Amino acid sequence: MAKKNDSGSKTEAFEKALAGDQAKRYVLRLYVTGSTPRSARAIRNLRKICEEHLQGRYELEVIDIYQQPELAQDADIVVTPTLVKRLPLPLRKFIGDLSDMEQVLKGMDITVKS
Repeated sequence: MAKKNDSGSKTEAFEKALAGDQAKRYVLRLYVTGSTPRSARAIRNLRKICEEHLQGRYELEVIDIYQQPELAQDADIVVTPTLVKRLPLPLRKFIGDLSDMEQVLKGMDITVKS
């Protein structure tokens, strides 16, 4: 009987850990330059990623460096579009229009369910 309880508690712990992973909140900043086609693609691609894989678990801020250059300077942004994943740690940066969804998901530690 002790073995059954031990197994049950391990299963519970695993399920809690899995639920905790699913509950991670993502804080994202996308730096763009105006309404260029490349910036528009990056916004579109990132919104698709967020809607499909992070439903309700993300904060997204899009920053136009033409309008707020000080924010780009503070974040050491030299190329746009650049996505900065601030949370969960570690902080990561992705450069480009984010069209390689598989690479972005991998870099953000998002597991895709089959």
